[in-house]
Amino acid sequence: MALQPVLYPSLFQLSALALDMSSSANTPNYSTSSPANAGGASRAQRYFPPERYVAAQAQYVYYGVVSRLPMVARVTLTDYRGTVLLDTYVRPTQPVCDYRTAQTGLQPHHLAEAPVFIDVQRQVASIIKDKILVGYALWEFLSVMGLSHPAINTRDTALFMSFRRTLGHKPNTMVPLETLVKHFMGRDIGQNGDIPRLEQVERARAALDLFRSCEQTWEGIIASGAWPCALPPTEYRQCFT
Repeated sequence: MALQPVLYPSLFQLSALALDMSSSANTPNYSTSSPANAGGASRAQRYFPPERYVAAQAQYVYYGVVSRLPMVARVTLTDYRGTVLLDTYVRPTQPVCDYRTAQTGLQPHHLAEAPVFIDVQRQVASIIKDKILVGYALWEFLSVMGLSHPAINTRDTALFMSFRRTLGHKPNTMVPLETLVKHFMGRDIGQNGDIPRLEQVERARAALDLFRSCEQTWEGIIASGAWPCALPPTEYRQCFT
């Protein structure tokens, strides 16, 4: 199904998150030519090289019996083609009150001998530095990792307004990743039961596939000076620079 036209906010509206968009590293390298392939058809314009993109996914557990705060338990990063760059459990820094096993498949033994948080955080920060981060609800990923990232360098499938509009949802309605993948990619995810490793990688690749399916539209809107996504929740403003 073709994506319906959407009225997008201006890039200037991202200033609500106190973004610094002046860096040349954040500016797309626009092509001025349209080389033809052997068949004579124009190639799709590429705004960024594939190696510029990294997809991210995190699983979290809860600590604090009363407050039930999220704490990262697993991190997965893939490149543009879905090749895993990092896939690791993370040892809890606080006593876990809820492993969210029904949603994550995680059990205490998965995290008992995992790498410590600070080491994983450093790895993630190094991999995503100067990259365009692709994923679903990236504010949750950044929050549990204790990291921030330039919002202009995020491609969040949970916020892409064309997806919401095509499915008939209001602009502020967040559609589950499973629904987006089923509708736009024609496949089911989340069928791996209690195998958290497969579930985690699958979700990272699913969000990446969604982005790749409309990459030219997405990047073209940004190149035009508009922003194709709703803004992330304001309480996570510290996650974006």
